[in-house]
Formats: sequence, structure tokens, C-alpha cells
Amino acid sequence: MASAALVQAQEVQTVKIGLAAPLTGPQAFYGKDSQNGARLAVDELNEKKIVVGGKQLRFELLSEDDAADPKQGAAVAQRFCDLHVNAVIGHTNSGTAIPAARIYHQCGLPNLSPSATSPELTKSAYNTTFRMLANDSTLAQALAAYTVNVLKLKTIAVVDDRSAYGQGLADAFRAALRNTPVTVVTQQYTNDKAVDFSAILTAIKGRNPDGVFFGGMDPQGSAMLRQMEQLGLTRQKFIGGDGICTQGMEQRTEGLKIQDNLVCAHSGIALDRTAASRAWKKRYDDKFPGQFQMHGPYSYDAVLAVAKAMQAANSIEPQKYLPAMAKVHFAGVMSNVQFDQRGEIKNPTISIYTYQDGKRQLAK
Repeated sequence: MASAALVQAQEVQTVKIGLAAPLTGPQAFYGKDSQNGARLAVDELNEKKIVVGGKQLRFELLSEDDAADPKQGAAVAQRFCDLHVNAVIGHTNSGTAIPAARIYHQCGLPNLSPSATSPELTKSAYNTTFRMLANDSTLAQALAAYTVNVLKLKTIAVVDDRSAYGQGLADAFRAALRNTPVTVVTQQYTNDKAVDFSAILTAIKGRNPDGVFFGGMDPQGSAMLRQMEQLGLTRQKFIGGDGICTQGMEQRTEGLKIQDNLVCAHSGIALDRTAASRAWKKRYDDKFPGQFQMHGPYSYDAVLAVAKAMQAANSIEPQKYLPAMAKVHFAGVMSNVQFDQRGEIKNPTISIYTYQDGKRQLAK
């Protein structure tokens, strides 16, 4: 009997975690960061030798490239359903996450986005969809309050890249500015693959606003800021959300005279604020040197959330552990991880950053 018990205790069952992110194309560095965070969590969980249902769990990460494209993202989602993975971390972009969420719901597969911030993601209230960070409405309200109360701007131009993320963030920011002293003097539009913003910026220059708000990602944001300097838009604050609050944005705008005009925000605490978050960042950097962007901590916490729900339900089967996801509550890297009835993270923290002498710093 003792021998049989020992054999059973050593039996291993594999937990397949899908990772959906852009791993090629201009946003591949975001996807790689998410992949790294999930990989770190998987490796650390495997070291702990967690037992569920009397079997030791072996976590395995299966990464798929959605190229930040909604159609490719939908194909990835269907593939994960067909492979019967146990959970999905992703998708990175709102434009891919929103249509994928419906597919995951149809096959009963829990999916946790580490970075998609559009409020549309949770509007359908799928019980399989969870978000690891604040949505655009929460982020935009914080940025609008900072624009009004701290920056004390009077006029602003709003630009978005027409993606689900960029448009959603810009719309939420404009809505948050209603009934404030700040006037939106012009709205301009681009796309998430653009490199030339001269026409947009010339139009903005004619209105001479106090600031420019950009709803989009840092490949476009950094190019826009560079072209603002070239066109003499040097007094304007350049404001945006987590899409431009990245290491990549800091690196791509290095050397610009107007880099210090940057203001950005992301969900969660600053990584250097607590001993635990600093220790996590060191582990990440040791394993993936020079690759950190922003979303790694959220994909890491997403994997942990899945593992904790499996432990609570004593099962790795999605239909059995899914109810336990709603009760998950633990201290994550960037914030406490706990979900409301729509799958939104509860009580998210927002951190706002400014730049001084070319270095990003937490706003005072």
C-alpha cells in the first residue's frame, strides 16, 4: 500500500497554458515581454511541484503568434480550443482580445489578458474572460484629472490610431475631460502602422494647443514625438496611456529635447515601490536581460491566478476550476489580484509618470 501511494504521489499531469500575443511584427517586443512573464511563472510553479487531485502538476507554455491581427487572433483562439489547453494568457491587444473572447467563451476556456484595456472586452460579461489590469476608462480618468489639476492645461489635441485600444482610450479621455476647463481643440486620426505624422501635426500646430493626447502604442508615439520636435511643437505636453508608458518609448525617444514633455500612465504600482516587486524584476532581468517592457508582471500574475484556482478547485479542468477564478485573491506583482463579476480587476492602482533629464519617474 505504501509503495502504491508513493507511485500515485509521483504521478504527473501536464497543465497546458496557451500564450497568445504578437510575436512578430512591430509590436513583437510587447508579446515577447508577456511571453517572458508567463514563462517565469511556469518555471517557478514547476519548481514548487504543486499537487492537484493527487497528481503533481507540470506546467507547459504553448505560445502562438497573433501578430496583433484580429483575424489571426481568432484563428489562434480556435486553435487553443481545439488543442484543449487548460487556460490562455492573452491576447495582448484589445483588437485581438475582444473577438477571441467570444471564441474562448464558446469552448469554455478561461482567458486572462495581461494588457488589453478596452472596456469592450468585458461588456459581454463572459464568465471565461478576465483582465489583469485597469481598463481604459479608469486610466483615462486618472490622466484627465492629472491634465486638469497638475498640468493645468487649457487646450489639447487628441489623436488616436483607430485601433480598439487607441480609439477606446482617446474616447475615454475626451469623455473624462467633459465639464472641465480643458478644451479639445482638434481630433486627428492615424493608424497603428503609420510612420509619417506630418499632416496631422501640421494641423495641430495651426491650433497651437497646450498638449497632445495620443491613443496608441509606442512605435507610433515615439515617431510622433520625434516629428513634433522637428516641426517646432516643443512646448506641448505629450500625454498617453500604457501604450506609450514602456521601456521602448523611453529608448526610442532618447536624446530628444522634448522627451521631458512626456506624461504617461499604466495600471499597477511602480516596480521599484516594494521589496517584492523589486525582487520579481530582478528575477525577470536575470532570466530575460534587456527584454522588459511593461506587461510581463501581468502575464506572470495571470498564470499564478490560474494555478491558484486549480488548487482551490482541486482540478485542472476548466469547467471545474472556472468557478474558483471568481474567488481568487492574492498579492500580485503590480497589485492585488481579485476579480469582480465582469472579470475586471478590483480596485486597480494607477501610476502616472513624467520625464526629467531623459529619465522616466513617478509623478509627484
